[in-house]
Amino acid sequence: MKLWKKLFPNHRPAHPYCAALIAAAGSSQRMEGENKLLLPLGGMPVLARTLLAVDRADSINEIVIAAREEDLLRFAELCKTCGIAKPVKLIAGGKTRTESVLRAALEANPDADLLAVQDGARPFVTPELIDSVVEAARVHFAAAPAIPVKDTVKVAVDGIVRETPDRSMLFAVQTPQVFDAQLLRAALQSALDAGVTLTDDCSAVERMGKEIYLTEGSEENLKITTPLDMILAEAIWERREG
Repeated sequence: MKLWKKLFPNHRPAHPYCAALIAAAGSSQRMEGENKLLLPLGGMPVLARTLLAVDRADSINEIVIAAREEDLLRFAELCKTCGIAKPVKLIAGGKTRTESVLRAALEANPDADLLAVQDGARPFVTPELIDSVVEAARVHFAAAPAIPVKDTVKVAVDGIVRETPDRSMLFAVQTPQVFDAQLLRAALQSALDAGVTLTDDCSAVERMGKEIYLTEGSEENLKITTPLDMILAEAIWERREG
């Protein structure tokens, strides 16, 4: 462990070492059999666009990609083809997102101060957004970008509405989600040991009783999950390039 961590456990250096963990081990079940990370977007695979944004973020020092075993070679070649400059490590992911992210976290530099978990299927994340969340995590230990929910949300049981939460308090959380490295590793391991199913990494940290600081997200920072999302992504790309 770095000496400053032993002496000042609640302090963060001005420029902390941050490893980006790319969650890219999903099965793309809702993409009608296609691997969404390899679908072309503006002439380049979705994952390549995500990786390029992460690579260009000043706050990121290294990249660890958790992928399915059968995708490791293709993703390694992809990193070479698109010219990723920062150190990259590819590892086999697990059966769940939590297991995959934990594996990536354990493969990151052991002296990393922060870990930034990024969905591989969010190709419109920007270096500026990444840097802003990393800076927030430097101060608050745990941070994530989010946007206000536009629709009215209902809580229902067996099709019957039980509650209508105050929309002003609801936010859709995006990635990267950035955490103190030791905190994230401990939170993910705790969730796995408890057999808890989680949909994002903030939830693992929340289980530990830690607060998450929300930063300003972007409506364009969508996660590609379904064929409709791909149509929206192509429209966003055309508008950006137009």
